[in-house]
Amino acid sequence: MIRKIVYSIFLATIVLSLVMFFAAFPFGQNKMSVGEYYLNHGVAQTGASNIVTSVVVDYRGFDTLGEVSVLFGAAAGVAILFFVLGENRRKRREQVAPNFIVRVGSRIIFPFILLFGTYIFIHGHLTPGGGFQGGAIIASGFLLLYLAYPGTTVNRSRLSMVEGLAGITFIVLGLYGLLMPESSFLYNFLPKGELNALLSSGILPIIYIAIGFKVAAEFAGIIDDMMCEVICRGGEK
Repeated sequence: MIRKIVYSIFLATIVLSLVMFFAAFPFGQNKMSVGEYYLNHGVAQTGASNIVTSVVVDYRGFDTLGEVSVLFGAAAGVAILFFVLGENRRKRREQVAPNFIVRVGSRIIFPFILLFGTYIFIHGHLTPGGGFQGGAIIASGFLLLYLAYPGTTVNRSRLSMVEGLAGITFIVLGLYGLLMPESSFLYNFLPKGELNALLSSGILPIIYIAIGFKVAAEFAGIIDDMMCEVICRGGEK
């Protein structure tokens, strides 16, 4: 009996909470004031024809910085978990025989993958896409190389340098905006240029290029660690 009373009170509390919530936000009432502001002022304030870019890179730049930091933490975690000594990395050539079709096809496709990924993050302020998407596409090209040539290794010091420079570029551009009269993080202080032109939108293309290189470097590092773990240690078993 007591259990039924407790369940009834709990259920009544949930129902009452739902009723109060929906009463506070009646159907049919416009609650998109923030979204309307982006749509009405995004192009004029950022110079980017892609409103999604304006929101992701400019209006909520802190959130994007957090996403990049999360990716960096994931890459660092994988590197720690899958740490392999250099001598094991050299054994990759002996463990797996590459497929002939993959090996030949990778020579043709790899440059186009890099070109397509670069196109995606360079044009992120004009078309759907951006730094995260372009960087992931470039990293997929490195994954193809690992599948075609298991002995492939990347220069981790260069990856770290690229990743570090890209991250510093993002942060410096953001902090420099605090020195402007408007004083806001990631303030778009460069000329916005002509709408729909490649050289437009102020700092937004620069930020997306930095994010693209950073994401590509971090994903390539993750792939390198995971492939070595699978091939080297898998072969030892």
